[in-house]
Amino acid sequence: MIKKIIKKLYNVLSPKTRQNGPVLTNVYIGANTEVNLNNIDKSRAPNSKVIIGNDSLISCNIALETDQAVLEIGNNVFIGAGTHIRCVNSIKIESDILISGDCMIQDSDNHNFDFEIRKRDLCDWKKGYHDWSTHPAIPIKICHGAWIGARVIILKGVSIGEKAIVGAGSVVTKDVAPYTIVAGNPAKFIKTVK
Repeated sequence: MIKKIIKKLYNVLSPKTRQNGPVLTNVYIGANTEVNLNNIDKSRAPNSKVIIGNDSLISCNIALETDQAVLEIGNNVFIGAGTHIRCVNSIKIESDILISGDCMIQDSDNHNFDFEIRKRDLCDWKKGYHDWSTHPAIPIKICHGAWIGARVIILKGVSIGEKAIVGAGSVVTKDVAPYTIVAGNPAKFIKTVK
């Protein structure tokens, strides 16, 4: 009994976590949460943070790009396989959320619109470097109870309201109001839900 309590506290409080994968610093995983740490890439940002709450099932791929990046995932969250989360600054996924497979959630465009700046990206990558200061990263927030359908793309600066639903295949470029359904490319209001 005491060993189980210690293990749960370790998973919640330890800055070094080992659960189905390598030891990673600044990764906090709550009790009864399943996540494969091999799916978390902190190689370019060892000081970045991942905080995952209790009772969640996280099957997605996570890439943290800067040491300032913070990915927060609440309690009772499902994120399906094939989904990619790329965090440069801040992505917050609150509790009781379903995110289907094959989605893309990223808080940055990853490249500058100016060709003269963008054309250096490949050369920099080959050297293991990327200048994130050349394009903005704007936080993303997915609020309590939201449901994100399969193959949805959520772009930088978007807030998805409480209990909102985003239809499969949508591209979300603007905020989604609470208790609404949106769908399409770009995602547009369909109707209100109770």
